[in-house]
Amino acid sequence: MQLPFEKIEREILVKRDAFPNPAFGLMPEERSMEEMVNYGLINVNKQSGPTSHQIVDYVKGILHLDKAGHSGTLDPKVTGVLLVATGRATRIVQFLLTAGKEYVCLMHLHTPVSVEDIKKVAEKFVGEIEQMPPVRSAVKRQLRKRNIYYFEILEINEQDILFKIGCQAGTYVRKFVHDFGLELGTKAHMAELVRSKVASHTYENWISLHDLKDAYTLWKEGDEEELKKLIMPMEKAIDHIPKIWITDTSIDTLCHGASLSVPGIAKLHTGIVKGEFVGVMSLKNELVCMGEAMMSSEEIMENEKGLAVKNWKVFMQPDTYPKFLKKSL
Repeated sequence: MQLPFEKIEREILVKRDAFPNPAFGLMPEERSMEEMVNYGLINVNKQSGPTSHQIVDYVKGILHLDKAGHSGTLDPKVTGVLLVATGRATRIVQFLLTAGKEYVCLMHLHTPVSVEDIKKVAEKFVGEIEQMPPVRSAVKRQLRKRNIYYFEILEINEQDILFKIGCQAGTYVRKFVHDFGLELGTKAHMAELVRSKVASHTYENWISLHDLKDAYTLWKEGDEEELKKLIMPMEKAIDHIPKIWITDTSIDTLCHGASLSVPGIAKLHTGIVKGEFVGVMSLKNELVCMGEAMMSSEEIMENEKGLAVKNWKVFMQPDTYPKFLKKSL
């Protein structure tokens, strides 16, 4: 069972030979603990009770930060993967909000239904479906289409159905369950829901707030090893997004808001589609900026000039790399 980005096998194309200057920049994994705390990503296992906003506030309190943001709201009673970006990395959550999600749900049917009928209806709920957002929702209540990438029944115990669902961002699983019951000719409600995946991040590496607090205390006492295990480099937030790597001499111009032209590109992923978001990276795999692809992978490889990426959000601090170039790329 795979989300759409997991089905794409990307290769790296070399546009021109280029090598990073060891005097500038830093591999994300080599950042100091202070930088990681202020420029990181944490996979929190949200517990039942608090809102997603409250979880972010707890993280800010534990790490003594002014800013943090999460990867998509979970209802108070829903548990599971809640990615929290910290400090200067907060704006990266925008590119996680639209990522595919996976949930494990326990659905309770109000009347008995045969296993055969359940499996027949399950086939109808894969692919494009229509949903009316619930009354209490953050979006306008109008019928809209959502993609269900996969739907797997894990267990059926009388009127309880345990299933796994991979879906487009913005899919309401509670409403999915309600509609599933109606299709079966009965009523159904969501008894329990766990978010098991956001983009490439899963339940396998989530952590508790208690673990985070203990690790932070140890760090302040001089031992950073535990905290290093819990906070990922901010770049991990865009594992699911195609990337373009640029030469060192191109970086500072982009840090000041310029867009990227073909001469600044060293290598790139295959499968880049014009109009989609791409991560613009240094040769040390640092995120320089996020932008909109103005050319496909094929067009970038075919051309020696032209606008390749429109700069949307800059993440690297200006002057991280020196201003070797005197003119715009």
